[in-house]
Amino acid sequence: MERTPDGTPVGVDDPYAVAGVCDHLTDDGRCRFALTRAGDDPAFAAARRADGYACHVGPDGAWRRCPHYRSTTDGRECHRCGLEEVRIAHDDERPLVEEHHLSYGSAGGGEAGNGNADSDEEGEAGPHEITVALCRWCHTKVHKSFARIDDDASPDPEAIAERESRNGRQQEELSFGTAAERFDPDADDET
Repeated sequence: MERTPDGTPVGVDDPYAVAGVCDHLTDDGRCRFALTRAGDDPAFAAARRADGYACHVGPDGAWRRCPHYRSTTDGRECHRCGLEEVRIAHDDERPLVEEHHLSYGSAGGGEAGNGNADSDEEGEAGPHEITVALCRWCHTKVHKSFARIDDDASPDPEAIAERESRNGRQQEELSFGTAAERFDPDADDET
């Protein structure tokens, strides 16, 4: 199993098997990295420009070959148990769903964080940043045990309770109350 730079498991043997489409890929198949960040890798950008900025990986999805591949999560639902995120505006509570790194890329620890540095697969351009969303309960299980991100799991009872608590507070905020009802200084005296 792949490991973090600290040595804890990430819950998957091959991050690329779980990874999604590259964050730099546009809807029309062009490489956004080459379009917007040409100065970061001029040779790569020049090669993409010569090919109409088309993604050089193509439809086969062999993301390992791309030096700028990156797949990060939207963080809306736990990849392992399916728990959905509930955020309340103007609240600093810890999120229910967190970003979990399967591979850290060069910014997060280089070869040690990637775990694929010893890969003998031809054409590997890594290390790449690959993340999925995990609820904080699954996140803990993955890092502190042999739990895998592709396990058939259901949400932890604590996670469901926290989500329902947030849903209740969200519904309270949506209910209509006049300003007089909400901010009347005499209303507190009546209760």
